Amino acid sequence: MNPEILKSLVTMPMPYGKYKGTIICNLPEHYLSWYQLKGFPAGKMGELLSTMYEIRLNGLEYLLKPLKDR
Repeated sequence: MNPEILKSLVTMPMPYGKYKGTIICNLPEHYLSWYQLKGFPAGKMGELLSTMYEIRLNGLEYLLKPLKDR
């Protein structure tokens, strides 16, 4: 996994929608699940949202904790 993707998950805010301004790693699980059903957007945002979905789905949030604490 690209470490830059993980870094972006803890620093990049959601640029649009109901959760605009929320850091991607802080998006609620139901929102990520909705995107998974609807289809993730193309490009980097879709990659970030789908990665965050997989992290949540597999209980891997602990991987982001060291990056959040910086």
